[in-house]
Amino acid sequence: MRETDPMTIHENLLGGPPPTHLPDDPEPRQALADGTAPADVAAQHPTSSLAWAQLADEAFERGSVVESYAYARTGYHRGLDALRRSGWKGHGPVPWEHEPNRGFLRALHALARAAQAIGEQDEYERCTQFLKDSSPTAAQTLG
Repeated sequence: MRETDPMTIHENLLGGPPPTHLPDDPEPRQALADGTAPADVAAQHPTSSLAWAQLADEAFERGSVVESYAYARTGYHRGLDALRRSGWKGHGPVPWEHEPNRGFLRALHALARAAQAIGEQDEYERCTQFLKDSSPTAAQTLG
């Protein structure tokens, strides 16, 4: 009898949706890596969840929690739009391992973090669960 990975069997039995892989958009990622201010990147690439997530992280780090929440929510919604255009039906894996997905996942994490900081417990729990359901690796990596 051949041994198989139990996760593979579990996933096949569930028949869940395939992972969603967002198309690559290297320009905003490269601009951020080159040191361009996230606000400038977001202005030049307003659909980039990564730029909005970076703005959310910076705002949170300086204690501007409401501003962080707003940036994160923008990145989250931009990411949802991109996911839907890529065939996502509202559930299923969004792997962290696929680098173009990371902007959305970071924005989702930032939204959960900011929601918790302003006492919006239901939103914090919803976003935290959504992150875990979308990518356990992202949930673990982002904390």
